[in-house]
Amino acid sequence: MTRKKILEMASDLGIRGASRMKKADIIRAIQEHEGNYPCFGTAVDGHCDQTECLWRADCLQT
Repeated sequence: MTRKKILEMASDLGIRGASRMKKADIIRAIQEHEGNYPCFGTAVDGHCDQTECLWRADCLQT
């Protein structure tokens, strides 16, 4: 997902200061805001048990 689209999502959720954050930090803020564990980019050895996560494909590429 593009940074622009992620910033739009953050804005729609009312997350402030997102434009100054790194992409991974914005996604973690969105995850946390939605009540999910803010785990983007923290998978070890490509292992992630969150199979329904919107960010999964992008996350496992980092």
